[in-house]
Amino acid sequence: MQVVTDWGADLSPELSKNLNIYYIPLPITMRGVTYEHNGELDKEQFYQELSDAEVLPSTSAPSVGSMVDLYRKLAKEDRDILSIHISSGLSGTLNVAKVASQQVPEANITVVDSKVLSCLQGWQVEAAARAVRAGWSLKRILGLLERIRMLADGAFTVQSLNYLIHSGRLGHLKGLLASMLSIKPVIGIEKISGTLISYGKEMTLRRALDRMVNLISQFYPNETMLRVQPVHGNNLQAVNLLVEKIRQRFICQIDPPLSVAPVLGAHAGPTVVGFGVMPLQIFDELEAAGY
Repeated sequence: MQVVTDWGADLSPELSKNLNIYYIPLPITMRGVTYEHNGELDKEQFYQELSDAEVLPSTSAPSVGSMVDLYRKLAKEDRDILSIHISSGLSGTLNVAKVASQQVPEANITVVDSKVLSCLQGWQVEAAARAVRAGWSLKRILGLLERIRMLADGAFTVQSLNYLIHSGRLGHLKGLLASMLSIKPVIGIEKISGTLISYGKEMTLRRALDRMVNLISQFYPNETMLRVQPVHGNNLQAVNLLVEKIRQRFICQIDPPLSVAPVLGAHAGPTVVGFGVMPLQIFDELEAAGY
């Protein structure tokens, strides 16, 4: 079985390569140029240009043709394909994957709605790839993905609402007023619909980070051993402060911070900072199997 995802999943390049994960491109148009593959955009350069851009970038769902091409290529090696995608509540990518899968009858393609994005989607992809290497059945892998979806959580904030307003995402967040440009929203994702939700708002970044850290206590019992994935756009100072606050409060494994993929950063902006968190024991079975 082969694992496919899209560039809405934040996962370290090392893991992606070692686990043979394949990516569907999510087009992003910036300064009149459309990039069909996330790898064409250097993240540091992207966020620098994003900070200076007068016209903000736009993103779109992938073409059916690009997905069909990848599925057909992979089917020549292994006709069983597990395709895990960014939340259908935030992108049309899942529907494109379903249409594409019907056009590749030579493959057995299972399309999964992760209902999340960023590192939370990345964890589902990582778990699936590790489980495939461990020889798990498709049914067992799908059960694992559902467990991760329900137990993993996260939150993020931004220091500027301009990008969320431009992308149209702000209108879906109840309780946030677009006119209050100085607020620092604390945003999460709803587990059933896969849409963004508001956890509140603060007037300073430090208070927003404190609120985010406090959420972890609401998500899990205090004795839970946690895995934490910090993420940011181009905001090392904020993500380092967030890591320090989490480490002071919780027993956890904190993975090295990841820079948010440009297709997500285009909507959140360079100041975005956040985390994904889940019980570390979720991966115990995979670790025990050597994967």
